[in-house]
Amino acid sequence: MVDFLCQTYGFVPFMEPNRLNPYLDDFYADMGQWAFHSQISFLSHKFRLHMELMAEPSTVVQDRTIYEDAEIFARYLHERGLMADRDWATYCHLYEAMQQALAPPDLLLVLRCSVRGLRRRIKQRGRPNERAIPLKYLKELNTLYEGWFGRWDLSPVLEINTERLDYISDLVHRLEVQRALEPFLE
Repeated sequence: MVDFLCQTYGFVPFMEPNRLNPYLDDFYADMGQWAFHSQISFLSHKFRLHMELMAEPSTVVQDRTIYEDAEIFARYLHERGLMADRDWATYCHLYEAMQQALAPPDLLLVLRCSVRGLRRRIKQRGRPNERAIPLKYLKELNTLYEGWFGRWDLSPVLEINTERLDYISDLVHRLEVQRALEPFLE
């Protein structure tokens, strides 16, 4: 969706820094050992990105936010016992301090898709470190996302069901997405 928005509207992309996380491969191999390290790495990179985008004169779009890192991924790891209480508390204190410095996004775009659809997209993306992601993990993340969407109050929310939507190669689907976005872009 980020590429589509950038090509269609001229937005500047801010992509998730997966390649910059030196703990990611280790994390997928042993989540309990590397959860805190990996999440702190994501949090620090996302904070820097968010600060950069606040200074960016043009309209920007992020593929994943600092809010998701804390509210979904780090929370999941703590709730599943993969991040110790002490590490979770440290993470939360840092996240809360960072939040005070951040301007919220103008819009939260929620792309709805089933877990089955997510698995298909992960396979198509072809990242080696994502091949063995357990189905249970994706389902539990999906549940956390649903709860987070329900609590989100920092900006307007636009939900688009992308399960069978091919906005890249199907003109009708592309126009459908554009019609949904236009009220938020004026």
